Amino acid sequence: MTDVRSFPPIERENATVLILGSMPGRESLERRQYYAHPRNAFWPIMSMLYGLTGSGYEEKTRELAEKGVAVWDVLKACFRAGSLDANIDDSTIIVNDFTDFFNRHSAVNHVFFNGAKADAVYRKHVLPRLGPHRAGLPLTRLPSTSPAHAGMSLEQKARAWRIVREASLE
Repeated sequence: MTDVRSFPPIERENATVLILGSMPGRESLERRQYYAHPRNAFWPIMSMLYGLTGSGYEEKTRELAEKGVAVWDVLKACFRAGSLDANIDDSTIIVNDFTDFFNRHSAVNHVFFNGAKADAVYRKHVLPRLGPHRAGLPLTRLPSTSPAHAGMSLEQKARAWRIVREASLE
């Protein structure tokens, strides 16, 4: 088991939607980039939905933030063997400070989860700590963009993820 720690969110104060993963995988942690694994579908899907044109990580994150999309992880730290969510030791979970995040991003109107683990951890460890206004935000679990979730094609995942773009335009 390895002690793994997340990094700061992709954000702007005017974010209208928040996309949450669980904890970055090994390659993402090494590169300090969200969804850095070359077979992860996150950036291709965001490019399809928002017409991102940047070729590098910094450009894509800037463009996505400009579209009102914030990206972060539910977990601040945990112990995990490898990169799979299934290997997270639940007894070691430390969540990020969502009270502070929502205080700084009052326009967020929807929270989306990139996979089941992010959804489950948020509902168990974060939701009970939020005030009624933030606890009442719509929560939607989407199919994981991870290459480990190979049961859906890129096109199927992109269709499911269209709801993010719709919510960010509200």
